[in-house]
Amino acid sequence: MLALPLAACGINDAYYYVGTLDQQRELRELFRLLSRQKEGGEGRFVLTQQIAQILSAAGNREKEIVFLTSHVEKNPDDLYDAYFLLLVAEAYREMKADPFALHYYTRILKNHADLSVGASSIHFHCLQEMVALEKDPELRIEYYKDLLSRFGDQLDSPSTAYYELARSYEQVGDWEQAIQVYRRFLRLPETDIPGISDAYSLVRDKVSFYDSQDKSWTMDDIGTLIAAVKDAIVTRNIPKLVKYQAKVNFFQKPWGDQKQAILSAADDFSGDISVADFLRSSHPLVDEDADIDLATGEAWLRTTNWMYRISTWYLYFRKVDFTADPQINGKWEWVGIYVGDRM
Repeated sequence: MLALPLAACGINDAYYYVGTLDQQRELRELFRLLSRQKEGGEGRFVLTQQIAQILSAAGNREKEIVFLTSHVEKNPDDLYDAYFLLLVAEAYREMKADPFALHYYTRILKNHADLSVGASSIHFHCLQEMVALEKDPELRIEYYKDLLSRFGDQLDSPSTAYYELARSYEQVGDWEQAIQVYRRFLRLPETDIPGISDAYSLVRDKVSFYDSQDKSWTMDDIGTLIAAVKDAIVTRNIPKLVKYQAKVNFFQKPWGDQKQAILSAADDFSGDISVADFLRSSHPLVDEDADIDLATGEAWLRTTNWMYRISTWYLYFRKVDFTADPQINGKWEWVGIYVGDRM
C-alpha cells in the first residue's frame, strides 16, 4: 500500500544503487559528484535530475520519490524544489496513485513560487492536472478560476475550462455564477467539449430556460401533459395547444439519421413556423399510447396525417433538469417535434 514518503533518516547513498550494473555505477558516480556540489546552483539541479531519471528508468519509482522528497526536505530554499516535487507528483500519477499526485500538485501551488522549465510553467501544469484529478466542485472552482485568470491565453481550449467551471458552479448550487460563466462560454468560438455532444446547443437552452420568467407550460405528470396535448390536437383547440408548447428552446427538426435525406423536404419547417398554423390546415391522427421512458426522462407521441410533405411527426417530451428552481426541476415539458418516421 502506497504512503506519502517520510524523511530518509539514516539512509545512505548506497540505498539508491539499483538497476543494472551500469546504472548502479552511474548512480554511484552521480552521488559522489552531488556530495561535492554547493547547495543550490545549476550543477546540483542537473545531478539531482539525472539521479531521479535513472531511478525511474530502473523501475524504482518508490526510491525516486524518497530521494526527491528527502532532497526537498534537506534543502528547503532550493530554487528548484517545485520542479523536484513535480517529478514526485508525476511519479505518483504514473503509479496510478492519484490522491498522492494531487497532494503534491497542490503543495507546489500553495508553497512554491512558479518556475519555468524550458517553455513550460510548473504552476500551469499543476493546475491542469489538478482540475483533471479533483472531484470536489468547490475546489475545482478555485482551480479553474486560477487557471483561467493566470493562464487562460495558454490553454488549448479555454472553452472547455469555462464549461467545466460553470458545471462546478452548478454542482454547488450557485446558479447565478454558473449562468454568468455559461454566457462567457457562449461568446467563445465553438469547439468540441470532450464527452459532451452539442454542448453549445445544450448551454444555449439552459441559459434561455434560466432567463425565462414564465414556465407555466411545465406539468408535474407526463401522463397529464400528454393527455392535454392530445386533446388539444384532436379537438383542434389551438389556444390550448399553444399553452402547452414550451416557450423557450422549442425545436422542430428531422430525426438525426434522416436529416440529409429529408432536409430538402423539411426546409420550410423551422422554429419560426407555429405548430398552430399546421393544425388549422390539418386533421392529424394521434396514437393512443405514447412511448414513455421514465428512466431517461423522455417521451414520444406519434402523430400522423399532417398537411405537410412529411406527414408523420413525433411530439417530444422531456423531464425538466433545472436544479436552480426546485419547484420546476423534475416537471415535464413538450419541448419539440421530430419530423418523419422514428428510426
